[in-house]
Amino acid sequence: MSLDSEIYLYSEWSEEAASLCKEFRNSGVVGIDIAMSEFLSDQHPDECPHRQAFLTAKYDVIHRTTHAGEVGEPANVYEVELHVHLDAAIKPQTILDLASKRGIKLKSTTAEALNAEIVMKDNESLDSLLQAFDIFIPVIAGDRDAVYRLAYEFCETCSQHGIKYVEGRYSPHLLANTFSKPQYARESGSFSPRDVVMTINEALQKGSQDFNILAKSIIGCVKHRPDWSMEVATLAKEFFNDGTVAIDISESEFNSGRDLNQSAHKHAYEEAIRCGVHRTVHAAEVQHPSTIFQALDELQTERVGHGYRCLDDPKAYSRLKQENIHLETCPISSLRTGGARNGKVNHPILTFANDGVNFSISTDDPIILGNDLSEDYLMALEFGLNIEQIEQSIFNAARSCFATEREKKQLLKELVEVYGKH
Repeated sequence: MSLDSEIYLYSEWSEEAASLCKEFRNSGVVGIDIAMSEFLSDQHPDECPHRQAFLTAKYDVIHRTTHAGEVGEPANVYEVELHVHLDAAIKPQTILDLASKRGIKLKSTTAEALNAEIVMKDNESLDSLLQAFDIFIPVIAGDRDAVYRLAYEFCETCSQHGIKYVEGRYSPHLLANTFSKPQYARESGSFSPRDVVMTINEALQKGSQDFNILAKSIIGCVKHRPDWSMEVATLAKEFFNDGTVAIDISESEFNSGRDLNQSAHKHAYEEAIRCGVHRTVHAAEVQHPSTIFQALDELQTERVGHGYRCLDDPKAYSRLKQENIHLETCPISSLRTGGARNGKVNHPILTFANDGVNFSISTDDPIILGNDLSEDYLMALEFGLNIEQIEQSIFNAARSCFATEREKKQLLKELVEVYGKH
Protein backbone atom coordinates (compact mmCIF):
# COMPACT_ATOMS: atom_id res chain seq x y z
CA MET A 1 0.00 0.00 0.00
CA SER A 2 0.97 3.65 -0.20
CA LEU A 3 1.00 6.04 2.76
CA ASP A 4 1.03 9.77 2.09
CA SER A 5 1.18 12.69 4.50
CA GLU A 6 0.30 16.35 4.71
CA ILE A 7 2.30 19.01 6.54
CA TYR A 8 0.27 21.08 8.96
CA LEU A 9 0.74 24.85 9.14
CA TYR A 10 0.96 26.54 12.49
CA SER A 11 1.86 30.11 13.42
CA GLU A 12 5.28 31.38 12.32
CA TRP A 13 6.30 27.97 10.93
CA SER A 14 4.14 28.26 7.81
CA GLU A 15 6.75 29.26 5.24
CA GLU A 16 9.15 26.56 6.40
CA ALA A 17 6.33 24.02 6.23
CA ALA A 18 5.69 24.93 2.59
CA SER A 19 9.42 24.63 1.85
CA LEU A 20 9.56 21.21 3.50
CA CYS A 21 6.57 20.08 1.47
CA LYS A 22 8.34 21.16 -1.70
CA GLU A 23 11.52 19.33 -0.67
CA PHE A 24 9.78 16.07 0.19
CA ARG A 25 6.94 16.02 -2.33
CA ASN A 26 8.52 13.05 -4.12
CA SER A 27 8.99 11.18 -0.82
CA GLY A 28 5.43 10.84 0.43
CA VAL A 29 4.42 14.38 1.36
CA VAL A 30 1.48 15.41 -0.80
CA GLY A 31 0.17 18.68 0.60
CA ILE A 32 -0.21 21.31 3.28
CA ASP A 33 -3.14 21.90 5.64
CA ILE A 34 -4.30 24.60 8.03
CA ALA A 35 -7.18 24.90 10.48
CA MET A 36 -9.24 27.97 9.69
CA SER A 37 -8.92 29.09 13.33
CA GLU A 38 -5.18 29.27 12.73
CA PHE A 39 -5.61 31.09 9.44
CA LEU A 40 -7.97 33.84 10.51
CA SER A 41 -6.06 36.81 11.91
CA ASP A 42 -6.10 40.56 11.99
CA GLN A 43 -3.06 40.77 9.68
CA HIS A 44 -3.30 42.28 6.24
CA PRO A 45 -3.58 39.34 3.79
CA ASP A 46 -0.41 40.39 1.96
CA GLU A 47 1.52 40.16 5.24
CA CYS A 48 0.04 36.88 6.42
CA PRO A 49 2.69 34.10 6.51
CA HIS A 50 -0.01 31.44 6.01
CA ARG A 51 -1.14 33.13 2.79
CA GLN A 52 2.44 33.36 1.54
CA ALA A 53 2.95 29.69 2.35
CA PHE A 54 -0.18 28.72 0.39
CA LEU A 55 0.99 30.87 -2.54
CA THR A 56 4.35 29.14 -2.42
CA ALA A 57 2.58 25.79 -2.45
CA LYS A 58 0.32 26.84 -5.33
CA TYR A 59 3.16 27.86 -7.56
CA ASP A 60 5.18 24.78 -6.63
CA VAL A 61 2.29 22.52 -7.71
CA ILE A 62 1.52 21.27 -4.19
CA HIS A 63 -1.93 20.25 -2.88
CA ARG A 64 -3.51 22.71 -0.44
CA THR A 65 -6.36 22.05 2.00
CA THR A 66 -7.92 23.84 4.94
CA HIS A 67 -10.30 22.59 7.60
CA ALA A 68 -12.93 24.49 5.64
CA GLY A 69 -12.30 22.32 2.61
CA GLU A 70 -10.10 22.00 -0.48
CA VAL A 71 -8.72 25.28 -1.80
CA GLY A 72 -6.61 24.19 -4.71
CA GLU A 73 -5.13 21.34 -6.71
CA PRO A 74 -1.96 20.96 -8.82
CA ALA A 75 -4.16 20.89 -11.92
CA ASN A 76 -4.98 24.53 -11.19
CA VAL A 77 -1.44 25.66 -11.95
CA TYR A 78 -0.86 26.45 -15.61
CA GLU A 79 2.19 28.51 -16.43
CA VAL A 80 3.79 29.88 -19.59
CA GLU A 81 7.46 30.88 -19.74
CA LEU A 82 9.07 32.81 -22.58
CA HIS A 83 12.49 33.90 -21.34
CA VAL A 84 14.68 31.10 -20.02
CA HIS A 85 18.16 30.23 -21.20
CA LEU A 86 18.08 26.51 -21.84
CA ASP A 87 21.75 25.91 -21.07
CA ALA A 88 21.34 27.79 -17.77
CA ALA A 89 18.40 25.61 -16.75
CA ILE A 90 20.53 22.52 -16.23
CA LYS A 91 20.27 20.63 -12.93
CA PRO A 92 23.30 20.81 -10.60
CA GLN A 93 23.38 17.02 -10.29
CA THR A 94 23.37 16.69 -14.07
CA ILE A 95 26.47 18.90 -14.25
CA LEU A 96 28.22 16.62 -11.77
CA ASP A 97 27.09 13.46 -13.58
CA LEU A 98 28.24 14.71 -16.98
CA ALA A 99 31.56 15.94 -15.61
CA SER A 100 32.21 12.52 -14.09
CA LYS A 101 31.20 10.72 -17.27
CA ARG A 102 33.37 12.93 -19.47
CA GLY A 103 36.36 13.03 -17.15
CA ILE A 104 36.08 16.77 -16.50
CA LYS A 105 37.35 17.89 -13.10
CA LEU A 106 35.23 20.47 -11.33
CA LYS A 107 36.06 22.56 -8.31
CA SER A 108 32.82 21.46 -6.63
CA THR A 109 32.00 17.81 -6.06
CA THR A 110 28.49 18.06 -4.57
CA ALA A 111 25.31 19.77 -5.74
CA GLU A 112 25.34 21.95 -2.65
CA ALA A 113 28.92 23.10 -3.25
CA LEU A 114 28.18 23.68 -6.93
CA ASN A 115 25.20 25.87 -6.07
CA ALA A 116 27.35 27.85 -3.65
CA GLU A 117 29.92 28.37 -6.40
CA ILE A 118 27.48 29.35 -9.15
CA VAL A 119 24.43 31.05 -7.64
CA MET A 120 24.59 34.85 -7.71
CA LYS A 121 23.75 37.18 -4.87
CA ASP A 122 21.71 40.38 -5.17
CA ASN A 123 23.32 43.53 -6.55
CA GLU A 124 26.01 41.85 -8.61
CA SER A 125 26.05 42.53 -12.35
CA LEU A 126 25.07 41.19 -15.74
CA ASP A 127 28.74 40.49 -16.44
CA SER A 128 28.94 38.36 -13.29
CA LEU A 129 25.97 36.34 -14.51
CA LEU A 130 27.62 35.73 -17.88
CA GLN A 131 30.90 34.68 -16.28
CA ALA A 132 29.11 31.94 -14.35
CA PHE A 133 28.53 30.10 -17.65
CA ASP A 134 32.28 29.39 -17.75
CA ILE A 135 31.86 27.00 -14.82
CA PHE A 136 29.37 24.56 -16.30
CA ILE A 137 28.97 25.02 -20.08
CA PRO A 138 32.27 23.17 -20.82
CA VAL A 139 30.63 20.09 -19.27
CA ILE A 140 27.89 20.19 -21.93
CA ALA A 141 29.54 21.68 -25.03
CA GLY A 142 30.66 19.41 -27.82
CA ASP A 143 28.84 16.31 -26.57
CA ARG A 144 25.60 15.19 -28.20
CA ASP A 145 24.42 13.04 -25.29
CA ALA A 146 25.01 15.88 -22.84
CA VAL A 147 23.10 18.37 -24.97
CA TYR A 148 20.24 15.91 -25.43
CA ARG A 149 20.04 15.28 -21.69
CA LEU A 150 20.08 19.03 -21.01
CA ALA A 151 17.05 19.64 -23.24
CA TYR A 152 15.11 16.52 -22.22
CA GLU A 153 15.51 17.19 -18.49
CA PHE A 154 14.49 20.80 -19.12
CA CYS A 155 11.06 19.50 -20.14
CA GLU A 156 10.86 17.36 -17.01
CA THR A 157 11.68 20.34 -14.79
CA CYS A 158 9.09 22.49 -16.53
CA SER A 159 6.44 19.82 -15.99
CA GLN A 160 7.29 19.59 -12.29
CA HIS A 161 6.65 23.32 -11.91
CA GLY A 162 3.36 23.45 -13.79
CA ILE A 163 4.83 25.06 -16.92
CA LYS A 164 2.71 23.91 -19.85
CA TYR A 165 4.29 25.99 -22.62
CA VAL A 166 7.92 27.15 -22.70
CA GLU A 167 10.42 28.65 -25.12
CA GLY A 168 14.01 27.83 -24.19
CA ARG A 169 16.79 29.86 -25.80
CA TYR A 170 20.44 29.03 -26.41
CA SER A 171 23.37 29.66 -28.75
CA PRO A 172 24.05 26.60 -30.94
CA HIS A 173 27.57 27.85 -31.64
CA LEU A 174 28.53 27.93 -27.98
CA LEU A 175 27.50 24.28 -27.59
CA ALA A 176 29.21 23.10 -30.80
CA ASN A 177 32.85 22.06 -31.26
CA THR A 178 33.47 22.39 -35.00
CA PHE A 179 35.83 25.35 -34.58
CA SER A 180 39.60 25.34 -34.33
CA LYS A 181 39.25 26.91 -30.88
CA PRO A 182 35.75 26.27 -29.49
CA GLN A 183 34.71 28.79 -26.85
CA TYR A 184 33.51 26.14 -24.39
CA ALA A 185 34.10 22.63 -25.77
CA ARG A 186 37.31 21.02 -24.54
CA GLU A 187 38.49 20.13 -28.03
CA SER A 188 37.50 20.42 -31.67
CA GLY A 189 35.24 17.80 -33.17
CA SER A 190 32.33 17.16 -35.52
CA PHE A 191 29.36 18.37 -33.42
CA SER A 192 28.23 21.34 -35.49
CA PRO A 193 25.79 24.16 -34.67
CA ARG A 194 23.31 22.43 -36.95
CA ASP A 195 23.78 19.18 -35.01
CA VAL A 196 23.12 21.10 -31.79
CA VAL A 197 19.82 22.47 -33.11
CA MET A 198 18.74 19.04 -34.35
CA THR A 199 19.66 17.41 -31.03
CA ILE A 200 17.86 19.98 -28.90
CA ASN A 201 14.73 19.93 -31.04
CA GLU A 202 14.67 16.13 -30.91
CA ALA A 203 15.02 16.16 -27.11
CA LEU A 204 12.38 18.88 -26.66
CA GLN A 205 9.93 16.98 -28.82
CA LYS A 206 10.50 13.76 -26.86
CA GLY A 207 10.33 15.62 -23.55
CA SER A 208 7.15 17.41 -24.58
CA GLN A 209 5.54 14.08 -25.38
CA ASP A 210 6.75 12.32 -22.22
CA PHE A 211 5.92 15.14 -19.78
CA ASN A 212 2.76 16.52 -21.43
CA ILE A 213 4.06 20.04 -22.13
CA LEU A 214 4.84 22.04 -25.27
CA ALA A 215 8.49 23.12 -25.50
CA LYS A 216 9.89 25.23 -28.34
CA SER A 217 13.36 26.68 -28.90
CA ILE A 218 14.82 30.09 -29.72
CA ILE A 219 18.35 30.15 -31.13
CA GLY A 220 20.58 33.06 -30.28
CA CYS A 221 23.10 35.33 -31.86
CA VAL A 222 26.02 36.40 -29.67
CA LYS A 223 27.02 40.04 -29.61
CA HIS A 224 30.79 39.53 -29.89
CA ARG A 225 30.48 36.96 -32.73
CA PRO A 226 28.57 38.67 -35.55
CA ASP A 227 30.13 36.13 -37.94
CA TRP A 228 27.78 33.51 -36.49
CA SER A 229 24.58 35.49 -36.85
CA MET A 230 23.66 34.71 -40.45
CA GLU A 231 24.04 31.00 -39.78
CA VAL A 232 21.70 31.44 -36.80
CA ALA A 233 19.08 32.95 -39.11
CA THR A 234 19.62 30.18 -41.65
CA LEU A 235 19.22 27.47 -39.01
CA ALA A 236 16.10 29.14 -37.65
CA LYS A 237 14.63 29.11 -41.15
CA GLU A 238 15.58 25.45 -41.72
CA PHE A 239 14.10 24.22 -38.45
CA PHE A 240 11.21 26.66 -38.19
CA ASN A 241 8.65 23.89 -38.59
CA ASP A 242 10.59 21.48 -36.39
CA GLY A 243 10.54 23.18 -33.01
CA THR A 244 12.63 26.32 -33.53
CA VAL A 245 10.42 29.41 -33.43
CA ALA A 246 12.66 32.50 -33.29
CA ILE A 247 16.08 34.11 -33.06
CA ASP A 248 17.45 36.23 -30.25
CA ILE A 249 20.53 38.30 -29.55
CA SER A 250 21.96 38.36 -26.07
CA GLU A 251 25.15 38.68 -24.02
CA SER A 252 25.32 42.21 -22.71
CA GLU A 253 22.57 43.22 -25.14
CA PHE A 254 22.81 44.34 -28.74
CA ASN A 255 24.30 47.83 -28.55
CA SER A 256 27.50 47.55 -30.62
CA GLY A 257 28.27 51.22 -31.21
CA ARG A 258 28.85 50.50 -34.89
CA ASP A 259 27.08 51.52 -38.08
CA LEU A 260 24.02 49.31 -37.93
CA ASN A 261 23.75 49.23 -41.72
CA GLN A 262 27.02 47.28 -41.69
CA SER A 263 26.01 45.03 -38.81
CA ALA A 264 25.97 41.29 -39.46
CA HIS A 265 23.42 41.02 -36.65
CA LYS A 266 21.08 43.37 -38.50
CA HIS A 267 21.52 41.43 -41.74
CA ALA A 268 20.66 38.21 -39.90
CA TYR A 269 17.49 39.77 -38.53
CA GLU A 270 16.59 41.01 -42.01
CA GLU A 271 16.94 37.43 -43.24
CA ALA A 272 14.73 36.22 -40.41
CA ILE A 273 12.08 38.78 -41.35
CA ARG A 274 12.27 37.73 -45.00
CA CYS A 275 11.79 34.07 -44.03
CA GLY A 276 8.98 34.68 -41.55
CA VAL A 277 11.07 33.73 -38.48
CA HIS A 278 10.04 35.36 -35.19
CA ARG A 279 12.38 37.76 -33.40
CA THR A 280 13.18 38.78 -29.84
CA VAL A 281 16.04 40.94 -28.54
CA HIS A 282 17.68 41.55 -25.16
CA ALA A 283 17.44 45.32 -24.70
CA ALA A 284 17.46 47.95 -21.93
CA GLU A 285 18.17 45.38 -19.26
CA VAL A 286 21.08 47.32 -17.75
CA GLN A 287 22.01 49.57 -20.65
CA HIS A 288 20.64 52.80 -22.08
CA PRO A 289 17.01 52.83 -23.30
CA SER A 290 18.32 53.70 -26.78
CA THR A 291 18.70 49.94 -27.22
CA ILE A 292 14.90 49.79 -27.31
CA PHE A 293 14.86 51.90 -30.47
CA GLN A 294 17.61 49.76 -32.02
CA ALA A 295 15.62 46.63 -31.27
CA LEU A 296 12.40 48.05 -32.70
CA ASP A 297 13.70 50.01 -35.68
CA GLU A 298 16.82 48.16 -36.78
CA LEU A 299 15.97 44.58 -35.83
CA GLN A 300 12.16 44.86 -35.99
CA THR A 301 11.80 42.75 -32.89
CA GLU A 302 8.42 41.43 -31.79
CA ARG A 303 9.40 41.06 -28.12
CA VAL A 304 12.00 42.58 -25.80
CA GLY A 305 13.96 40.67 -23.22
CA HIS A 306 13.90 42.50 -19.86
CA GLY A 307 13.53 46.14 -20.98
CA TYR A 308 13.57 47.68 -17.48
CA ARG A 309 15.54 50.79 -18.45
CA CYS A 310 12.87 51.80 -20.96
CA LEU A 311 11.41 53.77 -18.04
CA ASP A 312 14.42 56.11 -18.24
CA ASP A 313 13.11 57.44 -21.56
CA PRO A 314 9.41 58.38 -21.77
CA LYS A 315 9.53 58.12 -25.57
CA ALA A 316 10.89 54.57 -25.45
CA TYR A 317 8.30 53.52 -22.88
CA SER A 318 5.49 55.18 -24.82
CA ARG A 319 6.58 53.42 -27.99
CA LEU A 320 6.53 50.01 -26.30
CA LYS A 321 3.04 50.65 -24.95
CA GLN A 322 1.64 52.03 -28.20
CA GLU A 323 2.94 49.09 -30.24
CA ASN A 324 2.00 46.54 -27.57
CA ILE A 325 5.52 45.10 -27.59
CA HIS A 326 5.81 42.22 -25.18
CA LEU A 327 8.37 42.56 -22.37
CA GLU A 328 9.89 39.31 -21.11
CA THR A 329 10.61 40.28 -17.50
CA CYS A 330 12.55 38.26 -14.94
CA PRO A 331 12.01 39.48 -11.35
CA ILE A 332 14.81 37.70 -9.47
CA SER A 333 17.26 38.22 -12.33
CA SER A 334 16.57 41.96 -12.28
CA LEU A 335 17.71 42.15 -8.65
CA ARG A 336 20.89 40.13 -9.22
CA THR A 337 22.07 41.87 -12.39
CA GLY A 338 21.26 45.44 -11.37
CA GLY A 339 18.50 45.74 -13.94
CA ALA A 340 16.30 47.15 -11.18
CA ARG A 341 18.26 50.09 -9.82
CA ASN A 342 16.16 50.46 -6.66
CA GLY A 343 15.86 46.79 -5.87
CA LYS A 344 12.34 45.82 -4.86
CA VAL A 345 11.26 49.44 -4.32
CA ASN A 346 9.23 50.95 -7.17
CA HIS A 347 10.23 48.03 -9.34
CA PRO A 348 9.80 48.46 -13.13
CA ILE A 349 7.65 45.32 -13.31
CA LEU A 350 5.15 46.88 -10.91
CA THR A 351 5.00 49.93 -13.18
CA PHE A 352 4.44 47.68 -16.20
CA ALA A 353 1.64 45.82 -14.41
CA ASN A 354 -0.11 48.97 -13.18
CA ASP A 355 0.13 50.59 -16.62
CA GLY A 356 -1.35 47.57 -18.38
CA VAL A 357 1.84 46.90 -20.36
CA ASN A 358 2.13 43.63 -22.26
CA PHE A 359 4.62 41.74 -20.04
CA SER A 360 5.24 38.26 -18.69
CA ILE A 361 7.35 36.71 -15.93
CA SER A 362 10.20 34.25 -16.47
CA THR A 363 13.25 32.85 -14.68
CA ASP A 364 16.09 33.80 -17.09
CA ASP A 365 18.96 31.59 -15.78
CA PRO A 366 17.80 29.19 -13.02
CA ILE A 367 21.13 27.45 -12.34
CA ILE A 368 22.86 30.81 -11.85
CA LEU A 369 20.06 32.59 -10.03
CA GLY A 370 18.98 29.63 -7.91
CA ASN A 371 15.33 30.20 -8.78
CA ASP A 372 12.30 28.59 -10.30
CA LEU A 373 9.23 30.21 -11.83
CA SER A 374 7.16 29.92 -8.65
CA GLU A 375 9.79 31.94 -6.81
CA ASP A 376 9.71 34.63 -9.49
CA TYR A 377 5.94 34.90 -9.12
CA LEU A 378 6.37 35.25 -5.37
CA MET A 379 9.04 37.89 -5.88
CA ALA A 380 6.63 39.80 -8.12
CA LEU A 381 4.16 39.73 -5.22
CA GLU A 382 6.87 41.28 -3.05
CA PHE A 383 7.25 44.05 -5.64
CA GLY A 384 3.58 44.85 -5.07
CA LEU A 385 1.82 43.00 -7.88
CA ASN A 386 -1.38 41.18 -7.03
CA ILE A 387 -2.51 37.71 -8.05
CA GLU A 388 -4.73 39.02 -10.84
CA GLN A 389 -1.78 40.88 -12.40
CA ILE A 390 0.36 37.76 -12.26
CA GLU A 391 -2.39 35.72 -13.89
CA GLN A 392 -2.74 38.44 -16.52
CA SER A 393 0.98 38.13 -17.22
CA ILE A 394 0.49 34.42 -17.94
CA PHE A 395 -2.24 35.25 -20.46
CA ASN A 396 0.06 37.92 -21.94
CA ALA A 397 2.73 35.28 -22.40
CA ALA A 398 0.32 32.92 -24.15
CA ARG A 399 -0.87 35.67 -26.52
CA SER A 400 2.69 36.82 -27.27
CA CYS A 401 4.39 33.44 -27.55
CA PHE A 402 5.78 32.22 -30.86
CA ALA A 403 3.60 29.13 -31.09
CA THR A 404 1.34 28.55 -34.08
CA GLU A 405 -2.08 30.19 -34.04
CA ARG A 406 -3.67 26.80 -33.47
CA GLU A 407 -1.38 26.14 -30.50
CA LYS A 408 -2.03 29.62 -29.08
CA LYS A 409 -5.78 29.10 -29.33
CA GLN A 410 -5.47 25.85 -27.36
CA LEU A 411 -3.20 27.48 -24.76
CA LEU A 412 -5.66 30.29 -24.17
CA LYS A 413 -8.58 27.88 -23.99
CA GLU A 414 -6.83 25.88 -21.28
CA LEU A 415 -5.80 29.03 -19.40
CA VAL A 416 -9.40 30.23 -19.31
CA GLU A 417 -10.43 26.86 -17.90
CA VAL A 418 -7.91 27.28 -15.07
CA TYR A 419 -8.04 31.02 -14.30
CA GLY A 420 -11.16 32.34 -16.00
CA LYS A 421 -11.07 35.05 -18.65
CA HIS A 422 -8.32 37.69 -18.58
